[in-house]
Amino acid sequence: MSGPVPTDLLGEMYAQWIAEMTKYPDMSIDLLRIIFEDWSRATAEPENVTYKETTIGGVPGILVTPIVSDSSQILVLMHGGGFALGSASTHRKLAGHLAKALGTHAFVADFRLAPETRFPGQLEDGVSILDALVADGYDIANITPVGDSAGANLAIGMVQMLKDAGKPLPAQVITMSPWLNMENNGETLASNNDTDFLIAPEGLQGNIDRYLVDSSLWTHPLANPLYADFSDFPRLYICASSHESLFDNAVQLDKRARAAGVDVTFSVGEGQQHVYPLLAGRHDRADEEIALIADWYRAGRSAH
Repeated sequence: MSGPVPTDLLGEMYAQWIAEMTKYPDMSIDLLRIIFEDWSRATAEPENVTYKETTIGGVPGILVTPIVSDSSQILVLMHGGGFALGSASTHRKLAGHLAKALGTHAFVADFRLAPETRFPGQLEDGVSILDALVADGYDIANITPVGDSAGANLAIGMVQMLKDAGKPLPAQVITMSPWLNMENNGETLASNNDTDFLIAPEGLQGNIDRYLVDSSLWTHPLANPLYADFSDFPRLYICASSHESLFDNAVQLDKRARAAGVDVTFSVGEGQQHVYPLLAGRHDRADEEIALIADWYRAGRSAH
Protein backbone atom coordinates (compact mmCIF):
# COMPACT_ATOMS: atom_id res chain seq x y z
CA MET A 1 0.00 0.00 0.00
CA SER A 2 1.45 3.35 -1.00
CA GLY A 3 1.64 6.18 1.51
CA PRO A 4 1.43 9.96 1.18
CA VAL A 5 3.14 11.58 -1.80
CA PRO A 6 5.53 14.54 -1.32
CA THR A 7 4.02 17.82 -2.44
CA ASP A 8 7.15 20.00 -2.61
CA LEU A 9 10.83 19.77 -3.55
CA LEU A 10 12.00 19.25 0.02
CA GLY A 11 9.64 16.32 0.53
CA GLU A 12 10.73 14.82 -2.80
CA MET A 13 14.38 15.13 -1.81
CA TYR A 14 13.81 13.59 1.62
CA ALA A 15 11.85 10.69 0.15
CA GLN A 16 14.64 10.09 -2.36
CA TRP A 17 17.31 10.09 0.35
CA ILE A 18 15.37 7.66 2.52
CA ALA A 19 14.84 5.34 -0.45
CA GLU A 20 18.60 5.22 -1.03
CA MET A 21 19.40 4.78 2.68
CA THR A 22 16.82 1.97 2.90
CA LYS A 23 18.32 0.29 -0.14
CA TYR A 24 21.81 0.50 1.38
CA PRO A 25 21.33 0.22 5.16
CA ASP A 26 25.05 -0.18 5.82
CA MET A 27 25.93 3.09 4.09
CA SER A 28 29.04 4.72 5.55
CA ILE A 29 28.96 8.07 7.30
CA ASP A 30 31.02 9.46 4.43
CA LEU A 31 28.37 8.49 1.88
CA LEU A 32 25.61 9.80 4.13
CA ARG A 33 27.40 13.14 4.23
CA ILE A 34 27.59 13.22 0.45
CA ILE A 35 23.83 12.58 0.23
CA PHE A 36 23.08 15.36 2.72
CA GLU A 37 25.12 17.85 0.69
CA ASP A 38 22.10 17.66 -1.64
CA TRP A 39 20.28 19.80 0.96
CA SER A 40 21.60 22.91 -0.75
CA ARG A 41 19.47 22.08 -3.82
CA ALA A 42 16.28 22.92 -1.91
CA THR A 43 17.12 26.60 -1.56
CA ALA A 44 17.11 29.13 -4.39
CA GLU A 45 20.21 31.31 -4.68
CA PRO A 46 19.38 34.69 -3.11
CA GLU A 47 20.24 37.75 -5.17
CA ASN A 48 22.67 40.46 -4.05
CA VAL A 49 24.44 38.31 -1.46
CA THR A 50 28.14 37.46 -1.41
CA TYR A 51 29.97 34.60 0.29
CA LYS A 52 33.48 34.19 1.64
CA GLU A 53 35.10 31.11 3.15
CA THR A 54 36.82 32.17 6.35
CA THR A 55 37.49 31.18 9.96
CA ILE A 56 36.11 32.74 13.15
CA GLY A 57 37.36 31.64 16.54
CA GLY A 58 39.28 28.80 14.91
CA VAL A 59 36.10 27.43 13.34
CA PRO A 60 35.86 27.38 9.52
CA GLY A 61 32.70 28.46 7.77
CA ILE A 62 31.14 30.81 5.25
CA LEU A 63 30.66 34.53 5.85
CA VAL A 64 27.44 35.71 4.23
CA THR A 65 27.17 39.39 3.28
CA PRO A 66 24.05 40.86 1.69
CA ILE A 67 24.91 43.96 -0.33
CA VAL A 68 22.46 45.97 1.78
CA SER A 69 23.10 45.04 5.42
CA ASP A 70 24.34 46.32 8.78
CA SER A 71 27.87 45.02 9.39
CA SER A 72 27.45 45.47 13.17
CA GLN A 73 24.78 42.73 13.29
CA ILE A 74 25.54 39.09 12.57
CA LEU A 75 23.73 35.75 12.63
CA VAL A 76 25.70 32.65 13.68
CA LEU A 77 23.98 29.76 11.93
CA MET A 78 24.52 26.24 13.25
CA HIS A 79 23.37 23.84 10.53
CA GLY A 80 21.22 20.77 10.99
CA GLY A 81 22.13 17.19 10.14
CA GLY A 82 22.01 15.32 13.42
CA PHE A 83 25.39 16.71 14.60
CA ALA A 84 27.02 14.42 12.03
CA LEU A 85 25.83 15.55 8.57
CA GLY A 86 25.32 18.83 6.73
CA SER A 87 27.79 21.69 6.30
CA ALA A 88 28.16 25.40 5.79
CA SER A 89 27.65 24.73 2.08
CA THR A 90 24.27 23.07 2.59
CA HIS A 91 22.96 26.07 4.53
CA ARG A 92 24.75 29.09 3.04
CA LYS A 93 21.80 30.00 0.78
CA LEU A 94 19.33 29.76 3.67
CA ALA A 95 21.66 32.02 5.65
CA GLY A 96 21.72 34.38 2.68
CA HIS A 97 17.94 34.65 2.59
CA LEU A 98 17.79 35.18 6.37
CA ALA A 99 20.57 37.74 6.51
CA LYS A 100 19.13 39.66 3.56
CA ALA A 101 15.65 39.76 5.14
CA LEU A 102 16.98 40.73 8.58
CA GLY A 103 19.50 43.24 7.22
CA THR A 104 22.47 41.54 8.88
CA HIS A 105 25.60 39.60 8.02
CA ALA A 106 25.77 35.86 8.81
CA PHE A 107 28.39 33.22 9.53
CA VAL A 108 27.52 29.60 8.75
CA ALA A 109 29.72 27.41 10.92
CA ASP A 110 31.44 24.25 9.72
CA PHE A 111 31.67 23.00 13.29
CA ARG A 112 33.27 19.62 13.98
CA LEU A 113 30.98 16.68 13.29
CA ALA A 114 30.17 13.46 15.15
CA PRO A 115 31.26 10.75 15.57
CA GLU A 116 34.79 12.09 15.03
CA THR A 117 33.97 14.82 17.56
CA ARG A 118 31.37 14.14 20.22
CA PHE A 119 29.41 16.29 22.67
CA PRO A 120 30.27 18.93 23.76
CA GLY A 121 32.77 19.66 20.97
CA GLN A 122 30.14 21.13 18.64
CA LEU A 123 28.91 23.46 21.40
CA GLU A 124 32.47 24.50 22.20
CA ASP A 125 32.98 25.42 18.55
CA GLY A 126 29.85 27.56 18.64
CA VAL A 127 30.92 29.36 21.81
CA SER A 128 34.38 29.93 20.31
CA ILE A 129 32.69 31.76 17.43
CA LEU A 130 30.61 33.92 19.77
CA ASP A 131 33.62 34.73 21.97
CA ALA A 132 35.75 35.62 18.94
CA LEU A 133 33.08 37.95 17.55
CA VAL A 134 32.82 39.74 20.91
CA ALA A 135 36.61 40.01 21.08
CA ASP A 136 36.50 41.50 17.57
CA GLY A 137 34.20 44.27 18.75
CA TYR A 138 30.68 42.94 18.19
CA ASP A 139 28.10 43.73 20.85
CA ILE A 140 26.78 40.37 22.07
CA ALA A 141 23.24 41.78 21.69
CA ASN A 142 23.94 42.09 17.96
CA ILE A 143 25.04 38.44 17.61
CA THR A 144 22.10 36.09 17.02
CA PRO A 145 22.50 32.31 17.28
CA VAL A 146 20.37 30.57 14.65
CA GLY A 147 19.90 26.85 14.21
CA ASP A 148 17.78 24.27 12.44
CA SER A 149 17.13 20.74 13.69
CA ALA A 150 20.26 19.63 15.59
CA GLY A 151 21.67 23.09 14.94
CA ALA A 152 18.79 24.55 16.96
CA ASN A 153 19.87 22.30 19.84
CA LEU A 154 23.36 23.81 19.50
CA ALA A 155 22.12 27.40 19.23
CA ILE A 156 20.25 26.99 22.53
CA GLY A 157 23.12 25.10 24.18
CA MET A 158 25.67 27.77 23.20
CA VAL A 159 23.62 30.41 25.02
CA GLN A 160 23.29 28.12 28.05
CA MET A 161 27.08 27.69 28.08
CA LEU A 162 27.53 31.48 28.06
CA LYS A 163 25.02 31.75 30.90
CA ASP A 164 26.80 29.03 32.91
CA ALA A 165 30.07 30.94 32.45
CA GLY A 166 28.50 34.19 33.65
CA LYS A 167 29.00 35.90 30.29
CA PRO A 168 26.60 38.40 28.68
CA LEU A 169 23.96 36.78 26.46
CA PRO A 170 22.63 37.47 22.98
CA ALA A 171 19.35 39.36 22.79
CA GLN A 172 17.58 36.73 20.68
CA VAL A 173 17.81 33.15 19.39
CA ILE A 174 16.16 31.75 16.25
CA THR A 175 15.28 28.05 15.92
CA MET A 176 13.77 26.12 13.02
CA SER A 177 12.36 22.59 13.45
CA PRO A 178 14.41 22.09 16.64
CA TRP A 179 15.64 18.61 17.54
CA LEU A 180 16.17 18.60 21.28
CA ASN A 181 14.91 15.30 22.69
CA MET A 182 17.88 12.95 23.06
CA GLU A 183 15.65 10.40 24.82
CA ASN A 184 14.12 9.85 21.36
CA ASN A 185 10.50 10.00 22.43
CA GLY A 186 7.63 12.42 21.90
CA GLU A 187 4.13 11.76 20.63
CA THR A 188 4.60 13.14 17.09
CA LEU A 189 7.41 10.68 16.35
CA ALA A 190 4.62 8.16 15.83
CA SER A 191 1.63 10.33 14.92
CA ASN A 192 3.48 12.23 12.17
CA ASN A 193 5.55 9.33 10.88
CA ASP A 194 3.55 9.08 7.65
CA THR A 195 3.69 12.80 6.85
CA ASP A 196 7.40 13.38 7.58
CA PHE A 197 9.48 12.13 4.66
CA LEU A 198 12.87 12.34 6.43
CA ILE A 199 12.75 11.72 10.17
CA ALA A 200 12.38 8.28 11.75
CA PRO A 201 13.24 7.18 15.30
CA GLU A 202 15.88 4.75 14.02
CA GLY A 203 17.74 7.47 12.18
CA LEU A 204 17.52 9.79 15.17
CA GLN A 205 18.93 7.09 17.45
CA GLY A 206 21.85 6.58 15.09
CA ASN A 207 22.72 10.26 15.37
CA ILE A 208 22.23 10.25 19.14
CA ASP A 209 24.68 7.36 19.40
CA ARG A 210 27.21 9.21 17.23
CA TYR A 211 26.91 12.41 19.27
CA LEU A 212 26.62 11.19 22.86
CA VAL A 213 29.03 8.63 24.30
CA ASP A 214 26.36 6.93 26.44
CA SER A 215 22.79 7.14 27.66
CA SER A 216 23.78 9.07 30.80
CA LEU A 217 23.98 12.17 28.60
CA TRP A 218 20.51 11.82 27.06
CA THR A 219 19.11 14.16 29.74
CA HIS A 220 22.16 16.43 30.14
CA PRO A 221 20.82 20.02 29.90
CA LEU A 222 23.45 20.99 27.32
CA ALA A 223 22.72 17.94 25.17
CA ASN A 224 18.95 17.94 25.68
CA PRO A 225 17.63 21.50 26.10
CA LEU A 226 14.27 20.15 27.27
CA TYR A 227 16.09 19.68 30.61
CA ALA A 228 17.71 23.13 30.58
CA ASP A 229 16.99 26.05 32.89
CA PHE A 230 15.47 28.75 30.68
CA SER A 231 15.42 31.49 33.31
CA ASP A 232 16.89 34.72 31.88
CA PHE A 233 17.07 33.16 28.41
CA PRO A 234 16.91 35.60 25.44
CA ARG A 235 13.73 36.13 23.44
CA LEU A 236 13.17 33.05 21.34
CA TYR A 237 11.73 32.35 17.90
CA ILE A 238 10.57 28.81 17.10
CA CYS A 239 9.16 27.59 13.81
CA ALA A 240 8.22 24.01 13.07
CA SER A 241 5.87 22.07 10.82
CA SER A 242 2.65 20.54 12.04
CA HIS A 243 3.43 17.49 9.85
CA GLU A 244 6.98 16.78 11.02
CA SER A 245 7.94 14.02 13.41
CA LEU A 246 9.85 16.43 15.66
CA PHE A 247 6.91 18.83 16.08
CA ASP A 248 6.56 17.72 19.71
CA ASN A 249 10.11 19.00 20.36
CA ALA A 250 9.04 22.51 19.34
CA VAL A 251 5.86 22.29 21.41
CA GLN A 252 7.82 21.22 24.50
CA LEU A 253 10.44 23.94 23.96
CA ASP A 254 7.71 26.56 23.71
CA LYS A 255 6.06 25.25 26.88
CA ARG A 256 9.24 25.08 28.96
CA ALA A 257 10.62 28.44 27.83
CA ARG A 258 7.30 30.24 28.43
CA ALA A 259 7.07 28.67 31.90
CA ALA A 260 10.46 30.24 32.68
CA GLY A 261 9.25 33.65 31.56
CA VAL A 262 10.95 33.73 28.16
CA ASP A 263 9.47 35.92 25.42
CA VAL A 264 8.63 33.18 22.89
CA THR A 265 7.16 33.41 19.40
CA PHE A 266 6.04 30.03 18.00
CA SER A 267 5.18 29.85 14.29
CA VAL A 268 3.65 26.68 12.89
CA GLY A 269 4.07 25.75 9.22
CA GLU A 270 0.94 23.78 8.46
CA GLY A 271 1.61 20.76 6.26
CA GLN A 272 5.29 21.55 5.66
CA GLN A 273 8.39 19.36 5.88
CA HIS A 274 11.28 19.38 8.34
CA VAL A 275 13.16 22.73 8.17
CA TYR A 276 10.81 24.08 5.51
CA PRO A 277 12.57 27.51 5.43
CA LEU A 278 15.20 25.69 3.35
CA LEU A 279 12.74 26.13 0.46
CA ALA A 280 13.38 29.90 0.52
CA GLY A 281 12.99 31.39 -2.92
CA ARG A 282 11.05 28.34 -4.15
CA HIS A 283 8.02 28.09 -1.85
CA ASP A 284 5.62 30.77 -0.61
CA ARG A 285 5.39 29.35 2.92
CA ALA A 286 9.19 29.30 3.30
CA ASP A 287 9.42 32.89 2.09
CA GLU A 288 6.60 33.86 4.44
CA GLU A 289 8.45 32.28 7.39
CA ILE A 290 11.60 34.23 6.65
CA ALA A 291 9.55 37.43 6.43
CA LEU A 292 7.95 36.58 9.80
CA ILE A 293 11.39 36.03 11.35
CA ALA A 294 12.56 39.37 9.94
CA ASP A 295 9.52 41.18 11.37
CA TRP A 296 10.11 39.55 14.75
CA TYR A 297 13.80 40.45 14.70
CA ARG A 298 13.18 44.10 13.85
CA ALA A 299 10.37 44.41 16.40
CA GLY A 300 12.66 43.13 19.13
CA ARG A 301 15.44 45.50 18.22
CA SER A 302 13.15 48.53 18.09
CA ALA A 303 11.85 47.65 21.57
CA HIS A 304 15.31 48.13 23.09
